[in-house]
Amino acid sequence: MTAKIPKVYRVGDVTVTRVTEMMLEGIPPEVYFPGSWNPLFLEKNRNSLPAGLIDSHSQLIVSIGTWVVKTPKHTILIDTATGNDKNLPLNPDLANLQLPYLERLKEAGVTPEEVDYVLLTHLHVDHVGWNTKLVDGKWVPTFPNAKYVFPLAEQQYYSSEASHNKANEVNFNVYEESVLPVVEAGLTQTIGPEGGEFLDLFTFIPTPGHSIGQMSIRLKSGEEEALFGADVMHHPFQVYNPEWNSMYCEFSDQARISRLRVLELIADRPVIYFSTHFPGSAAGYVTRSGGKYKWNFT
Repeated sequence: MTAKIPKVYRVGDVTVTRVTEMMLEGIPPEVYFPGSWNPLFLEKNRNSLPAGLIDSHSQLIVSIGTWVVKTPKHTILIDTATGNDKNLPLNPDLANLQLPYLERLKEAGVTPEEVDYVLLTHLHVDHVGWNTKLVDGKWVPTFPNAKYVFPLAEQQYYSSEASHNKANEVNFNVYEESVLPVVEAGLTQTIGPEGGEFLDLFTFIPTPGHSIGQMSIRLKSGEEEALFGADVMHHPFQVYNPEWNSMYCEFSDQARISRLRVLELIADRPVIYFSTHFPGSAAGYVTRSGGKYKWNFT
């Protein structure tokens, strides 16, 4: 069977390619958006919503993956999905996976040794997993020549007992297996609480709420712009309903503030939004319609 050629997006002199680790279907919206989900939204808007947001049973579709960014000088990964072989006793759905992620990365034109930087928006289970791989019973950096860059507040929180709470149980053991080994290997660099520019092309923008120190990453090249939104939004339904938090948003009020900030930043502008968990292409644009926001896949 011929491998599917990944779609390549261009932002100025930079190319961006999606590597999807997995697609998840059959997710009940009332569970994903606890206390917020209103079935009337779907009833009223079903015919006008983009295709591919829900399955045949009106359940959510979400994805997990990585964005490969190639600049004239560097090969960069933004977030590294879930990873194989992970010991996640409180998150069995994502534990001990055996997925062909590295093969898909190769299809996108990247080998682990070629990666110069791994930019992490935050340190949750489905964003840091491929930082490391299991070799002879030991977790080692998957991208041995890369610098792993992430918000300092995230490291401080997830390396401490403060993160050992009910809201974070799905991330239990994630720091130890997927972050600490690259720290101990001396391959990390942290971004302070104010965010800031990185490699001239990127800007880390604080968008906390989903997690304590999450940052979105803006890319500017020439006259063109994109935003890697992290988990400000988990599903396009939140474009239409910015007040909806997902079940994974730990700091709910701040999550809503950050979501509105991002939507205001990109709406009705030629800024391509690269999501982490949206289905389909996972990329698109936000426009305004009747005083509300609207999602358009590329």
